[in-house]
Amino acid sequence: MTYENIGIEYKEQWAVIIIDRPKKLNALNKATIAELSDAFGHLNADPDVRTIIITGSGEKAFVAGADISEFAHFGEAEGQRLAAEGQEKLFDLVENLGTPVIAAVNGFALGGGLELAMACHFRLASDNARMGLPEVSLGVIPGYGGTQRLPQLIGKGRAMELIMTAGMIPSEKALAYGLVNEVVAQENLVPLAEKLAAKIAQNSPVAITHAIKAVNAGFKDGTDGYQTEISAFGQCFGTADFKEGTTAFLEKRKADFPGE
Repeated sequence: MTYENIGIEYKEQWAVIIIDRPKKLNALNKATIAELSDAFGHLNADPDVRTIIITGSGEKAFVAGADISEFAHFGEAEGQRLAAEGQEKLFDLVENLGTPVIAAVNGFALGGGLELAMACHFRLASDNARMGLPEVSLGVIPGYGGTQRLPQLIGKGRAMELIMTAGMIPSEKALAYGLVNEVVAQENLVPLAEKLAAKIAQNSPVAITHAIKAVNAGFKDGTDGYQTEISAFGQCFGTADFKEGTTAFLEKRKADFPGE
């Protein structure tokens, strides 16, 4: 599959998506969102891909925001449609993807860029990364899930401050806030993500998919996360991965999960 705005590198048991619009600091436009949606769908369906890493090209930006020129002339209905379609097509897709997604934030992650990183299952950052939701400085609010995911990750008070000031925080503060899991030098960022991807790949992909679903359920209104966990736990018992994992443990050998 060939794309205009993104690239995909296939590794051992994982793939790396690279957002490649360096002249625009990898800003998200409609075409890039559509390509990312398609790529995530294809990679999620590939049984050889156990983890997905997403990062930006170059050394300046993960994603420096949305492409404002595409929607500066929109009215209310068009604005609502932009947010609804974007959330469904990409951001909610990533959050609920059965394949784990690691964001390797290699520079600016602003607006839609931070929203994309927050939709991933967890985040790593380079020491030069800066993150924020500057939308209110443009007379609008985050529209790709930022007002919901940021408070979940860093707490309501800090999220309110970051959104209302339209400020940026450095990677070390993002680490202290719990917005990212680790901060490393830029040259070590993707290698760290790949090291974690390799660890994830050793485990049951079926169980990981159920774990993602169960964890996410606890953050959804009207959903009983505990009941989702109970159901998912039981479903694991009917899988080939469960049989292999328990058999390998009893036989004192490393499990070779079939992913079924």
